[in-house]
Amino acid sequence: MVFSENRPNSRNNFVFFYKVGPFLAILDKVGKNKEQMGYFEEIQEAKRFIQDKFNATPQIGVVLGSGLGAFAESFADATTISYGDIPHFAQSGVVGHAGELVLGELNGVTCAVMSGRVHFYEGFDMQKVTFPMRVLKALGCESILITNAAGSMNENFAPGDIMMITDHINMTGDNPLSGPNDERLGPRFPDMSTAYGPKGQAALKTAAAEMDLNLRQGVYVGLRGPSYETPAEIRMFRTLGVDAVGMSTVAEVIVAQHSGMDVAGLSILTNNAAGFNAEPLSHDEVKETADRVKGVLIELLNKSVKHLACP
Repeated sequence: MVFSENRPNSRNNFVFFYKVGPFLAILDKVGKNKEQMGYFEEIQEAKRFIQDKFNATPQIGVVLGSGLGAFAESFADATTISYGDIPHFAQSGVVGHAGELVLGELNGVTCAVMSGRVHFYEGFDMQKVTFPMRVLKALGCESILITNAAGSMNENFAPGDIMMITDHINMTGDNPLSGPNDERLGPRFPDMSTAYGPKGQAALKTAAAEMDLNLRQGVYVGLRGPSYETPAEIRMFRTLGVDAVGMSTVAEVIVAQHSGMDVAGLSILTNNAAGFNAEPLSHDEVKETADRVKGVLIELLNKSVKHLACP
């Protein structure tokens, strides 16, 4: 309403604002405060929703990349929740990502498994891409095992090999920690020198040794996507010492480190990077290779989860 002396009910308007004006001001202040702490509250709301359906506390979180969802099917008596049902979770439209949170027990270890992820290239901002990492931490996960399907640019590696990520290079052009920092979630300037820490690497190495698996080791570079890399870009990355390339993982690892979780990372090398073969790159090749090695991957993840859970 607008106060005007020319209107016959102007006195009524004045009385209205006199009585309810302070109340409206309070509502406006509450609304602004809610907006300022919205991200933290969204995390808590998602956590409570999940806890209403699964009351055990997960110790280990697992993120499954493109075509790697078969691991989530190995749980007995699991609780499965669609991302679309979880408050504030985004849903991926990429083939090979089921979009489900699977909670259950594996070898005596309570786990929360993300069967699929959303990507920066789908148009989501970094806070939305990494929101599930925040929720896994809020649920109680102390360690996170992150997997992806990646292209190999190391001549000693072959499609079908599995690589333990020892470090990464962030080439997405963004960082999920940009903007105001909420100290309830982590420090302003987290150290990334041991993002893939000794505990996670030791768990993966021990699991691979038990399988007599030749576990590759190398550096992963994360790009924005969705286009694949050019041969010139691959030559540049090789000069920088990169072994595998993909379009995920780095933002999740940054947030996991910010949150204080131990991180282990695996790249399933599903194809050679651009310039290695005459054939064009395709997502179908990624899915086919992931399907071919899923048996080995499931065994490796099973064993790795057990070792990650050890003190």
